Amino acid sequence: MSGMDLRFDGQVAMVTGGASGIGAAIATRLAALGARVALADRNAESMATALTETGAEMITEGDVSDAADAARMVAECEQKIGEPRLLVNAAGIADQFHIVRDSDPDGWQHVLDVNLRGTFLMCRAAAPAMLAAGQGAVVNVSSIVAATGFPGRSAYGVSKAGVDHLTKALACEWGPAGVRVNAIAPAYTRTPMVQELIDRKTLDFGQIARRTPLQRLALPDEMARAAAFLLSDWASYITGTVLPVDGGWQAYGAAGDVDRFRIGPEAEPTRA
Repeated sequence: MSGMDLRFDGQVAMVTGGASGIGAAIATRLAALGARVALADRNAESMATALTETGAEMITEGDVSDAADAARMVAECEQKIGEPRLLVNAAGIADQFHIVRDSDPDGWQHVLDVNLRGTFLMCRAAAPAMLAAGQGAVVNVSSIVAATGFPGRSAYGVSKAGVDHLTKALACEWGPAGVRVNAIAPAYTRTPMVQELIDRKTLDFGQIARRTPLQRLALPDEMARAAAFLLSDWASYITGTVLPVDGGWQAYGAAGDVDRFRIGPEAEPTRA
């Protein structure tokens, strides 16, 4: 990277969960900015399509919550396109929307295994090369659910709160070696997973929009641009930060909907 250009020309980036959603959007943005991108995902069916659509150079299939798979996927990236200096941990699953009393312990643990253990294992697998080189940047994908209590979403919230702490701990441990670690905390983003929940009436788009100061759901590329910034030299003195990319969700603390404070013509939010 040179001057004021936000570019990643020739740098190797590994994106977990890169076959769809926020992961695919980040992979697409990084490839467009010149990075050589490796997609890691367990969804073999979507991987070939994602390879073409994102502009990535390679795919590697595996389970981020399995230590052997995590190490193998990083090794495959190193062998095929080079040691990753940029790592994005976007692999994750949603929980079952059960209150704690009714939650299945195995299902609850599975969410933590993928979202938190998977992030830990991928960071651990990618660390040796970054630390030896004295350079690198990691962006973990957290969530607004980590910041406050979300009834019915304890597994997801706990897993993402763990990602926040892991991000800060790694930033402190790896900073002296020149490796930065940050996270983004998305609000509801119009991914296939969220759209499915809206279609199933599990989530109410209108209610979410009214609760959000910017009055809409996020777009996947808005998450990608935030991640690209944190990975870039533009963020060279930023580490250990969890950046809310949430349309003002965490800033709003009043009772009721945000749009009751609307200035200007009254209208229901309609933007996607």
